[in-house]
Amino acid sequence: MTGKRTWSKLAVLALAATALPLAAQEPHPTCKHCEATYISKSELDAYTKRAVENHIVDQQVRSLDIGKAQIGIGMVTRGKLQPGGANSGEAVAEHEQVSEVYYVIDGAATLLTGPDLVDPKLRPSTLRTVREQNGPGYSSQAIKNPVTHELKAGDMIVIPAGVGHWFTRIDDHITYAMVRIDPDKVVALKNEAQSKAYLASPATPETR
Repeated sequence: MTGKRTWSKLAVLALAATALPLAAQEPHPTCKHCEATYISKSELDAYTKRAVENHIVDQQVRSLDIGKAQIGIGMVTRGKLQPGGANSGEAVAEHEQVSEVYYVIDGAATLLTGPDLVDPKLRPSTLRTVREQNGPGYSSQAIKNPVTHELKAGDMIVIPAGVGHWFTRIDDHITYAMVRIDPDKVVALKNEAQSKAYLASPATPETR
């Protein structure tokens, strides 16, 4: 009888030893009880319309807390830009903490990327783009040994934090959706109500 009890105890211990590692491996959501966020095409199109009518380049549609990080959704419209033209000296942008993913909707452009900026200047923390879109970073007038990307409709490009990016040619225009990855949560949140209020408001120098 004693032997049977000993074997029973050993069996229980063996099962427990097996179950504990399995329990430790059970997945746990990094954003517990979070809700999905839907953004309609009509809302995204409204941002593009506002951009064209008011000469706005970059607009943040949402900035969402997803647990361990924030995600920003932006719509960007850039107009004609010819090499050597009056606006060809637009600054290189680099974001220290926010990575970006572009999905080109229409148009085409030449984009240069690279980590080595020429004479970088810290972007002022008071800039709306720093506060609301892509966080702290640097600007410059050139990139050393850049990689050239010819972007067209349907293309995507991933720009990690710390990589400079610079449009040097846009034949007519380029419109792209932007996903911003903000693991340090440095950018202000923006929900649907704030988005609707923004779209309903008149465009001002502060919102351009």
